[in-house]
Amino acid sequence: MLILILVLFSSGGFGTMTNAQSVRSDAEIRTILQQRIDQEQQSTGIVVGVIDEQGRRIIGHGTLDRTNSRRVDGNTLFEIGSISKVFTALALVNMAERGDLKLNDPISKFLPKSVKTPTRNGKEISLLNLATHSSGLPRLPDNFAPADMNNPYADYTVEQLYSFLSTYRLPRDIGAQYAYSNLGAGLLGHILSLKAGVDYETLVKTQIAQPLQMNDTRIHLTSDQQARFATGHNALGKPVSHWDLPTLAGAGALRSTTNDLLKFLAANLELTSSPLTATLQKTHVVQKQTDTPSLKIAIGWHSLNQNGTEIIFHDGGTGGFRSFIGFVKQKRLGVVVLSNSENDIADIGLHLLDRRNKLAKHNPPKQRQAVAVDPKLFDAYVGRYELAPNFILTITKEQNRLYAQATGQPKVELFAETETQFFITEVDAQITFISDRQGKVNRLILHQAGQEIPAKKLD
Repeated sequence: MLILILVLFSSGGFGTMTNAQSVRSDAEIRTILQQRIDQEQQSTGIVVGVIDEQGRRIIGHGTLDRTNSRRVDGNTLFEIGSISKVFTALALVNMAERGDLKLNDPISKFLPKSVKTPTRNGKEISLLNLATHSSGLPRLPDNFAPADMNNPYADYTVEQLYSFLSTYRLPRDIGAQYAYSNLGAGLLGHILSLKAGVDYETLVKTQIAQPLQMNDTRIHLTSDQQARFATGHNALGKPVSHWDLPTLAGAGALRSTTNDLLKFLAANLELTSSPLTATLQKTHVVQKQTDTPSLKIAIGWHSLNQNGTEIIFHDGGTGGFRSFIGFVKQKRLGVVVLSNSENDIADIGLHLLDRRNKLAKHNPPKQRQAVAVDPKLFDAYVGRYELAPNFILTITKEQNRLYAQATGQPKVELFAETETQFFITEVDAQITFISDRQGKVNRLILHQAGQEIPAKKLD
């Protein structure tokens, strides 16, 4: 869910140790969190939960927000973003198990007749296609135009969703390729809600949260939960608004706690008995390969196979939060990491599940100052730049201001540091425009997450 110019799978990379070591101690985890928060200034508060056959542990460091001395703990609520997709997929499998629907049912079966769902070569998108990101639908619909970039999904309506579906032409065969889609997961949640006759929050509460006694996993919070709800922060440590996803709730609307997500892990690892045990196991079964050789997609979950170890996981992010949940079935080990900053923490989760996965190193975010430059310079920067295959960064000029929009993501404003160097306030990312010998701008470089990513101008 996180709005980024480019989201890379792992910022930390993978090590080459020959043997996995035991999980980190509480003191070692606390040191990692102190490093990430106090020295690298990558978050305000982080909570880690670890569960295995010996029990569960919770280690937290930091506060609910920068002006609040209340410490984060296992009962602190965070936006969990795309981890919601795991719950959406589980609800799908559960409803299939109950006979309410079939995984391969076409989505047109559940939508109003007025909606003309996309087809290709005579094939329709199925519910399972949505759950495995193989529908051919884009990451976000092309009529996604937030009125408020601080809460970008809040004003996207069901009518807009139906209008998009009725006019969209699929660029590839259904089921042919994995392509991560917030739209697809949100649509799946919407369809399941229609079939069940309840809203998405009620669907998750009745089918998953209540059976597993996850009383803090929901969308709308009580006054007590609001008091425990952390404030989100952007990459530069500034407070940001909470997100609302009324139409695409299945893609990332849930809020939860470390304690609740440890209950969810316990059920997935069969460390506790649950009426959902058999259904949960079905969601772990790999369905399709992704473009990353070591990464596959199950039903809702991702499966990472590295160094002979399978890590089943999902991470998530909204404008001010990052989250990670994952487990290794062979070790009966699970980890939750929740942070009230949009800076990545997936490396911590992967490292705690297998020490051979390296921790990322960060420098404290630099405080950048915008300077005034002649808007006429922006004309040379306008165009389309290819960051990766099928991932284009479009630069536009509007009312003497410069904007960038990546494929499937909202538009963000660029602020000048020099005549050729610009920065983004929503994330810790910068762009440098490069000219050829004739002085014509022909490429740019994206600086993000410690990487320098060149992009050739297509226009």
